[in-house]
Amino acid sequence: MTDSKPAFSLKTLTGETVSLPGPGPALVVFVKEDCETCNTAAPVVQAFHRAYGAAMPVVMPAQSGEGNHVLRDRHGLTLPILDDSACRTSFDWDIEIVPSVFWIDGNGGVLSHFEGFVREEWQGLNGQIAASLGLPAAQIDWDSLPPWRPGCGSQHLYPEYFDKLTAERDGGQLKARRIEIAVADDVSEFMFDQGFSDGLPLVPPTPERVLRMMQGTRRAPQDLVAIVPPNMGEATVEKVAINAVMAGCKPEYMPVIIAALEAVCTDAFNVHGVTATTMGAAPVIVVNGPIRERIGMNKGLAALGSGNRANATIGRAIRLIVGNVGGGKPGGVERSTLGNPMKYTMCFAENEERSPWPPLHVERGFRKEDSVVTVFAMTGGPVHIVDQESRAPDQVAGSIGLGLEGVFLPKLHNLPVDTLLVVCPEHIDTLMSDGPYSKERLRARIQAVTQRPLREMVADPVSGAGIPAAIAEKMGAERLAALAPKFAGEQYIHIVVAGSDAGKFSSAFHGWATGEIGSQSVSRRVDSD
Repeated sequence: MTDSKPAFSLKTLTGETVSLPGPGPALVVFVKEDCETCNTAAPVVQAFHRAYGAAMPVVMPAQSGEGNHVLRDRHGLTLPILDDSACRTSFDWDIEIVPSVFWIDGNGGVLSHFEGFVREEWQGLNGQIAASLGLPAAQIDWDSLPPWRPGCGSQHLYPEYFDKLTAERDGGQLKARRIEIAVADDVSEFMFDQGFSDGLPLVPPTPERVLRMMQGTRRAPQDLVAIVPPNMGEATVEKVAINAVMAGCKPEYMPVIIAALEAVCTDAFNVHGVTATTMGAAPVIVVNGPIRERIGMNKGLAALGSGNRANATIGRAIRLIVGNVGGGKPGGVERSTLGNPMKYTMCFAENEERSPWPPLHVERGFRKEDSVVTVFAMTGGPVHIVDQESRAPDQVAGSIGLGLEGVFLPKLHNLPVDTLLVVCPEHIDTLMSDGPYSKERLRARIQAVTQRPLREMVADPVSGAGIPAAIAEKMGAERLAALAPKFAGEQYIHIVVAGSDAGKFSSAFHGWATGEIGSQSVSRRVDSD
């Protein structure tokens, strides 16, 4: 075999240091105490030590801490048992199964390697070593041993070992400043005190967790994902991963987080304005395409609420990045008068399978098989639109339109402002009860039922909002009689489907300033291949 194993130095159970490889051949057998097959093999290794130990080292790196002493005493072992309870040598040698047997030369080259207990393999190794050393073969009662026993998984593959060891090995990829916390400090309280949190507890971003998170993307740790306003902080893949860990994400969410961050950091979306406005705008993230199922997003029951890890933590990760990397924190650039619960998180998947319409991303020019993230800047919602009585398509469409009268204020019409309408499945069923009912028809119906004379938009003693009285006087009666729909155009009405099959409750998100003076919705394809 041409494989070569790295050098190591380990302590025996009596405190001596053993360093291998070199200068000659050695037999190295990795074991752990609670493995039945390792206990089968231990007396065989002891016999090898008696036969060959004077001519070459026969050592047993053992992974079990105090269990190493138990293993020694159980079998009366006198060979060097090496303490590999930290599993670093097991990790460096890239074993998978114990017992794992390596006969190596003085340079660490592997002369023979096998795992578990196959009697013929052990017998063959006995003969090979004896012949190479010119010594009699170890005397072993082979007939008393089983022909075959499977090994056990190496302890270093347990997550609590493997992630830490990987972080030690690959830690050079991480460039973010590391913060040492005193042993007596409470990590969660420390992160609150440092201002990393959105007000809820965070998952500590240890190196092993960050490295594991970065496995969710093919991009290199120091690749720049986005420049994050308002402080124009550089969000590398590593920094995205750190905040994703704190938010509670899984690694497989990373492509969605990256796409969403790219979207919110565009000039068109204007996350600086979204963050700074006193109106309390926040990103609303809609996910389309195959990635929804792949990462377990919720599109049905309670899709806009709690209970789904992907929905909750993806949106939270974006908010943490805007705060921790971009500096958009309450009391600083974040100046929302009342705040907004969507500033914690708002992310959901469209229920494309329950929709009779082209999904949102297809409407926006993508292929159905693409995975796409679309971000909207919204100030309110989700606000329920309740209609449990309508049985005709135009009736329920009319109710939806009337429900949207509350965007900004009922007396404000001709608004150049986005709304995101989430139609529930039962309302879909009513809309389709007499045949196809397109999104275009629904948008037109919304505009039709919300038409009001401009005179109803004039400021008055009931409400000072609307058209100033002085301007209204100059407009004349004929112009004030002209009808104005709720929205300045149908293009401001964005429609998706979500929710469960039970309940006639659609919802709407109310937009912020739309267009160049505010925010425009942005879509990004998810790189998940």
